[in-house]
Amino acid sequence: MDMDKRIHLELRNRTPSEVKELILDNCRSNEGKIKGLTNEFEELEFLSTINVGLTSVANLPKLNKLKKLELSDNRISGGLEVLAEKCPNLMHLNLSGNKIKDLGTIEPLKKLENLKILDLFNCEVTNLNNYRQNVFKLLPQLRYLDGYDQDEKEAPDSDAEGFIEGLDDEEEDEDEEDYDEDAQLVEDEEEDEEEEDESEEEDVSEEEEDEEGYNDWEVDDEEDEEHLGGMAAFLLLAEEERGQKRKREPEDEGEEDD
Repeated sequence: MDMDKRIHLELRNRTPSEVKELILDNCRSNEGKIKGLTNEFEELEFLSTINVGLTSVANLPKLNKLKKLELSDNRISGGLEVLAEKCPNLMHLNLSGNKIKDLGTIEPLKKLENLKILDLFNCEVTNLNNYRQNVFKLLPQLRYLDGYDQDEKEAPDSDAEGFIEGLDDEEEDEDEEDYDEDAQLVEDEEEDEEEEDESEEEDVSEEEEDEEGYNDWEVDDEEDEEHLGGMAAFLLLAEEERGQKRKREPEDEGEEDD
């Protein structure tokens, strides 16, 4: 069955925009290219084209929500740069059983920033020296290559329900952690600013109290000066009275002698 007819059959009275999963395995491609798949499949998350005779993915439409793409057992030997443009959110790519011979062929995949799982079983590239080490170095965003991580730990079953969603959730958790850390830093900075403001207010308050104390001291000094001035005037007046009294006493004595 031709690919375009198979797509029509798989729609099952649905519109393309309602389809999230499309399996076209073992149908016939049109001269090694994808045919019948359009931009209308805007909600598509999983596409499988196993053993359909593909030699190129150049005709792949724009599928922004596609997360998993099965291309195994075809005759693809290059042209993978189109995947970053057409499927920017791809997380799982299976190229097993294709004609991929060197690392340069898969180098364009480094532009797929969300790519976590890559399968290259039965491709000639797997026979290269230090194959796994070099692929992980070339594609640092990868988590699993041919079913194992860099520490040779086996990946969970990629076909198990929720596995891709789990990877998505991990990414979201990391984003939330980054956001929480940033929010905490902002909160700490605000607290520091508040403490600085409070400290400045306390310093201003202390300065005002010191000024009030200084003013009170000045007032007290003025009052003391006025008091001392009054006492000096009183003493001066008393001294004058005593002097006048002394003058009168000899005069009185002279009058008595006469």
